[in-house]
Amino acid sequence: MIPEFLAPFAEQLQRHALPSIKIKATPLHKQGPASAGSKFGGLPFLPQSIAYPRDEKGLPLLLLAQINLAELPATNWLAAAGMLQFYASAQELADMEDAKVLYINPAQLAEEMQQDFSFFPANHYDESPVYCEHSLQFELTTEYGGLEDSRFTIDFGSLNAQDFRKKLPMERKKQFEKFFDSDGHKLGGYATFTQGDPRDYAPEGDNDVQLLQIDIDEQIMFGDSGVAHFFIAPQALQNGEFDKAYFYWDCC
Repeated sequence: MIPEFLAPFAEQLQRHALPSIKIKATPLHKQGPASAGSKFGGLPFLPQSIAYPRDEKGLPLLLLAQINLAELPATNWLAAAGMLQFYASAQELADMEDAKVLYINPAQLAEEMQQDFSFFPANHYDESPVYCEHSLQFELTTEYGGLEDSRFTIDFGSLNAQDFRKKLPMERKKQFEKFFDSDGHKLGGYATFTQGDPRDYAPEGDNDVQLLQIDIDEQIMFGDSGVAHFFIAPQALQNGEFDKAYFYWDCC
């Protein structure tokens, strides 16, 4: 619900509303076998017909997240079935160009799955920002803005969001910050950053959609208190071209 003191801006806020699927991640502390459930970390549920994704040096990538789309609340921007898998470099996380997103369709999920991951190097998990496998639960919500997200451009009576916030009394300032809080693990919604939105510096991608955000957690840390994202162009998302998604993370 939009706070009463923001009622004069309700029409703008409604135009900025975005669906967001909040993710509750529960550490399991022990890696299980490859399975079809949604997870952070762990082993991928990968058909034999799909080659395990590798970096430009030929080293296997690290599974950051696996989302079974059948487990999600219904939306109009993600398929109702199939699976998304999000990979990044196991050795050089800062080399974001090596990251990949795989979409596995329902027919492929019925195939025989890979079970032998003995090709992983001994140090495959040493630099993983996801310290252990997590099970995931989902909740569909609506977000009306994010204070660090470049797509949030509401005019608060000739003031931008940050300047408007500074002029509020303390109690309303807290309400404002809570209402536009974009932290946490999620699919969709507005993004939060520790350094700044990379889409500010890439005009051709300034409307790119946040596909996945992985935030700080007790058992998850990108660099020094960092947050990770996968973005995708709206048309690529509509076409199901998840191979065109790209990875970005920053830290303090």
